[in-house]
Amino acid sequence: MMKIGILTSGGDAPGMNAAIRAIVRTALYHDCQVFGIKRGFGGLLNGEIVPMNSRAVSDILQRGGTILQSARCPEFNTPEGRQKAKEQLVELGLKGLIVIGGDGTFRGAQVINEMGFQTVGIPATIDNDIGCTDFSIGFDTTVNTVLDAMNKIRDTAFSHDRVYVVEVMGKKSGFIAVSAGLTGGAEAILVPEVSFDLDEICSQLKRSAAVGKAHSIILVAEGLNGDPKEVEKSSGFVVGDYIRKHTGCDTRITVLGHIQRGGTPSFFDRRLGTLMGNKAVELILDGATEKMVGFTNNQIQISDINKAIKTKKTIDFSELELAHVMAGL
Repeated sequence: MMKIGILTSGGDAPGMNAAIRAIVRTALYHDCQVFGIKRGFGGLLNGEIVPMNSRAVSDILQRGGTILQSARCPEFNTPEGRQKAKEQLVELGLKGLIVIGGDGTFRGAQVINEMGFQTVGIPATIDNDIGCTDFSIGFDTTVNTVLDAMNKIRDTAFSHDRVYVVEVMGKKSGFIAVSAGLTGGAEAILVPEVSFDLDEICSQLKRSAAVGKAHSIILVAEGLNGDPKEVEKSSGFVVGDYIRKHTGCDTRITVLGHIQRGGTPSFFDRRLGTLMGNKAVELILDGATEKMVGFTNNQIQISDINKAIKTKKTIDFSELELAHVMAGL
């Protein structure tokens, strides 16, 4: 009987549980044994491995996060750590390992593949910055979470004639900011990929106020001002303070933070997780290895993990321009 392992690694993303459920039930349908590895690669090293049956994944479709939990594991990057991982896999008798996460998770899968085990990756990151797929699990839910926050913020912005600078996740990419900004009607969107002129934004806000619109939302990706851990102020506060100082507008800053990671996954992310999880098991059964299950042009597409890691995915610059046109400033 074939044995298949599952782990989630890196940042959690809504819809991971849908993928876990699909993997377990597809594998059981094909008379395979399934093992859940807790807390990512760290759990693999430490032997936190549990058998999973159909009941283990009941009632998890609607849950955010990951029932297998996730954690970083620096030890896995050492020769000693990798040897421990191999010993666990050999002892358990696993044939294949399905990993759910981002590019760091996929690099871990490459290491496992080099040890002689089949590996398949499922892209799950709210940043949506994995190559060879239009969408990663979690992105759609996150954008909808941001939209919900923007809708509520706009109500109070209008009531008090305020400018709100809203900071969203995206250390190196602006996918969340662009998608939420376009569909949420942000008056300006600032992302790491595109240079910007704060003085011009201030001028636009002044012109808008002069013709009777004194409320606005400026959407800012967190990575705009470099790594938030290495600067005194986050991107949102840098932009907000500048606007307040140079326009005189009543300006408030809202950092959405980790609320963007949690919550009930959307229809799209549940469907995506289910389709990807099912296909990942089929790939293992077919003998494939070092593959990633992507979603392109509204259908499942298979790519090499190495290609997915190396392919640089960029925001849709035409959507960013369209958002500027729609802002009407």
